[in-house]
Amino acid sequence: MPALAKMAYRPVGLASGLAAGALSGLVFRQIWKRVAGEDDPPTALQSEYSLKHILLASALQGMVFAVVKALVDRAGAVGFKRITGTWPGD
Repeated sequence: MPALAKMAYRPVGLASGLAAGALSGLVFRQIWKRVAGEDDPPTALQSEYSLKHILLASALQGMVFAVVKALVDRAGAVGFKRITGTWPGD
């Protein structure tokens, strides 16, 4: 049964990963607006920003993505266990 449950969880995991990516982008933009007072975060190819500014934005974006992904993955696993009775990571 655990192997079947892991296979059944794959579509849930894929969908939650996509949702986490989209949600983390929205969250990061809102945080960046409040922290930096700018609508859009800098990208590595924008010469008007210092390397320090770009690295700060990238680090913040990575942290936000990791936290949001963990929350979404955990919620998906809890929901999957409620439906199937099996924890997908075991």
